[in-house]
Amino acid sequence: MKMFIQPSAVYLHRDPVDFRKQIDGLAAIVELTMKELLSSGALFVFCSNQRNKLKLLYWDKTGFCLWYKCLKKDKFKWPKKHDLATINIDEEQLHWLLRGIDISATNPIKTSSLTPLSKCLL
Repeated sequence: MKMFIQPSAVYLHRDPVDFRKQIDGLAAIVELTMKELLSSGALFVFCSNQRNKLKLLYWDKTGFCLWYKCLKKDKFKWPKKHDLATINIDEEQLHWLLRGIDISATNPIKTSSLTPLSKCLL
């Protein structure tokens, strides 16, 4: 998914939610359960009970945006066995999740830990 926003953070709500919830219901989960600020610029991701649907909620300074993705034949690799109820991931992991990659088994490479090319050649 090509993001047209630069979220300050990406938070997954670990437990599945009732997908009849729209913006107001999901916003209530963010504030009351996840204890996060809706106006922070973060992106909040929710999964359905069947793990075949995702909703992404964010505030773009003029209003709420709700993005919905539904898989017809497969399921998202949702991190169910996580200790925390709110899981913070980076944007790269979000893209992996949307492509069906299990993010709980994959860690992104930290750019600060990469060796500069000049040192590799020595």
